[in-house]
Amino acid sequence: RSEIIPNTKQLKVLNLKLTDAGIYTCEYGSHKVHISLHVFELTISSDGHFLPNEVPKLTLMQNSSKPLPNLSITLFNSNNNTVITNPLENAPQKYILQLKKLEATDSGTWMCHVHADSPLINQNIAFDVKVLGFQNPVLERKYATVDSTVILSWHLNFRKIIWKEGFTGRLNWKRQENATPHELFDFNVTARGEQHKTKKSNHFRFEIPESKPESTIELKLHKVHFNHSGQYQCQLAYKGRYTQNKIELVVMKVSANPVGPLPSGAKTTLICQVSSPLPPNAHLLWERVNGTQEDVKKSKQNEAKVEVNISAAGLWNCHLIEDNDMKISLSYPVEEAPVWISYAVTGASIGGSVLVFGLACLCIISGISWQRRRQRAKRMIRARQYLLENKTCQCQQ
Repeated sequence: RSEIIPNTKQLKVLNLKLTDAGIYTCEYGSHKVHISLHVFELTISSDGHFLPNEVPKLTLMQNSSKPLPNLSITLFNSNNNTVITNPLENAPQKYILQLKKLEATDSGTWMCHVHADSPLINQNIAFDVKVLGFQNPVLERKYATVDSTVILSWHLNFRKIIWKEGFTGRLNWKRQENATPHELFDFNVTARGEQHKTKKSNHFRFEIPESKPESTIELKLHKVHFNHSGQYQCQLAYKGRYTQNKIELVVMKVSANPVGPLPSGAKTTLICQVSSPLPPNAHLLWERVNGTQEDVKKSKQNEAKVEVNISAAGLWNCHLIEDNDMKISLSYPVEEAPVWISYAVTGASIGGSVLVFGLACLCIISGISWQRRRQRAKRMIRARQYLLENKTCQCQQ
């Protein structure tokens, strides 16, 4: 593993090992030059491949011909910020440091700075840290309206960090936090970055788009249902370890009670609701187009529904607002019923009242007649009993 460079007479040692440490002597005639070689070996657990929230361990070993110096070790992450470490072993020959929990953003080239006063050592050792994960926020909330089309996306970082290892994953859906998850599809990514997906559910209607770039996992829902809401969880697995990222889909719908055109003088209730309680920084808002400040109704904190009572036709909009940012909006047109419908409704109301009154009178008359027949029947029974009790028998002589 060594060679001498002819022009400079330098000794080149390849693939250094700890056992290569020691004193090297160059002799030329009566001249001798001694050089002490100090060798460091830096290793990181899991070969530098991690998932989020894992805690790596860094091991630094040294070897030289002289008594080993006490080292001062400082770590810098990929952003050149100092990293706080927890020393697990601190001996002259072997140092073990425990790092903090990693995040996907910690991926990159780190630096280990080694310092000693005697002999003077200032050595920088670079090493790679790769954290396979998602570029999405930890929990992302996506809003959609009923009958709309929505695409849920998870952006993986395996191409960005040049991850040359194979891993697998799957996408689950569940209605609520504590509900049983329902697997939609699974996928695997080869060491060359090729992605393959397999659909697992035929009951849940969805589409798997061809993602470009391939580092994105996507799910497409056509004509979103209110029941499509819930948590969509993308899970990655690498060598028996797991990490996951969730997108919460919140669906909005609007309706009226009663449904249909609004007759003159009548009232109806417009209902706007979402599939799950909103966070404190979000709310629902009804407002009438070209209306006044009185035509505005806002939901209370953490409410998933807001209702507004109206008595006039017009176009109403329900907005979902988060941090003063309008996320989605649905319109509900309230039409005014034609005059004949109003007359028909009025006539039907009057006719219904008359019919109810007539039925009530008929019931009363029938009741009185039935009561009279019953009393007459009782009198006839008493008369027959009287005659039977007082009749006599006469015989001819």
